[in-house]
Amino acid sequence: MVSKELTKEELLKIERNIGKILRVGVFVSTTVIIIGILMFLLSGHSGYAEGVWPDKFNEILSGLVEFKALAWLMTGLFLLILTPVLRVVASIVAFAKEGDKLYVAITTLVLIILIVAMFVGHGGA
Repeated sequence: MVSKELTKEELLKIERNIGKILRVGVFVSTTVIIIGILMFLLSGHSGYAEGVWPDKFNEILSGLVEFKALAWLMTGLFLLILTPVLRVVASIVAFAKEGDKLYVAITTLVLIILIVAMFVGHGGA
């Protein structure tokens, strides 16, 4: 890929798009968390037996469909955590458009580290 200089307008557009990703991610995650809080306050329980919580993706997904408050809260938190990861992906795309191979490589390494850390953290290792 040949390095190309982007105009100020193109760079500004890329930065705006990255900003939109962050704003939309925070808005969506906040909305889902608020729904979960309201469900909990209105029902008075999490939707699960005491001491039980969903810890697998399919359990959380089925909890969403069944309108269980804790599943909604967990989904909102997951979306909030996912937001900066999406920002890293958007940065990779932006650096690729600029033709900056070094920053594409560095940012890809950061993404790989984030993904590995999520899987290791989820596995409890």
